[in-house]
Amino acid sequence: MSSRVRALTICAALVLALLVTAALAPLPYSLAYPGPTANVLGDNKGKPVITISGADVRRTSGQLRMTAIVATGPDASVHLPDVIRGWFRTDEAVMPSESVYPVGNSTKEVAQHNADEMRKSQDAAVGAALGRLHRSARDVKVTLRLADIGGPSAGMMFALGIIDKLDGDGAGGDLTGGRTLAGTGTIETDGTVGPVGGVPLKMRSAHRDGARLFLVPKAECSQALAERPRGMRLIPVTTLNSALNSLKALKSGGAVPSC
Repeated sequence: MSSRVRALTICAALVLALLVTAALAPLPYSLAYPGPTANVLGDNKGKPVITISGADVRRTSGQLRMTAIVATGPDASVHLPDVIRGWFRTDEAVMPSESVYPVGNSTKEVAQHNADEMRKSQDAAVGAALGRLHRSARDVKVTLRLADIGGPSAGMMFALGIIDKLDGDGAGGDLTGGRTLAGTGTIETDGTVGPVGGVPLKMRSAHRDGARLFLVPKAECSQALAERPRGMRLIPVTTLNSALNSLKALKSGGAVPSC
């Protein structure tokens, strides 16, 4: 074997070893998929999502579905072939682990963080909804239950559900107009709606479960438009009031903003 051939063989072996190492080495990414949705106006695992006492509660029609994603755990190993596959699939997303799990290095820590974020989101949703209706939390008690889902991204949908159960559209009708709507977005007690992660996957969850209207934080319109499922209409939201105005206009045939 000539020295040239020997050198090429050694180089090829080194390149192959590097490729194998890269393929087997864990990468700082998580794989995410469309997750469950839940109608906040209905029941979840046999219990109502929204329970209200101290005020008259309306019967509602239609659905307001919160959306979620599921992702590989913080201690799961994700390798180069997984990442490459995820880049080419529309029902899967490759996301930096730190964006999916900003706090905690174990499944237990992440679960606790997500539960804490869910409680904060629920408290903010109650405050925003009752504030919008000029009702006092001293007189109206709202309990929110949603099993096995954490994080803050259901806040806006919780707030809309509370308002629909207490006041509807303000004129005797439902906010939904009998439709199945879905959405995502954090909420503050002043009604501000904030961006969330995983919007393309959440739209797929919503579409799978029958929604053709999706409320999306306005800041994420561009991403949502680029990846929306066929037949899905996107309604941008910046505040709880803007969401309510859009839903009322949708019912009345008025002008409804779109992404």
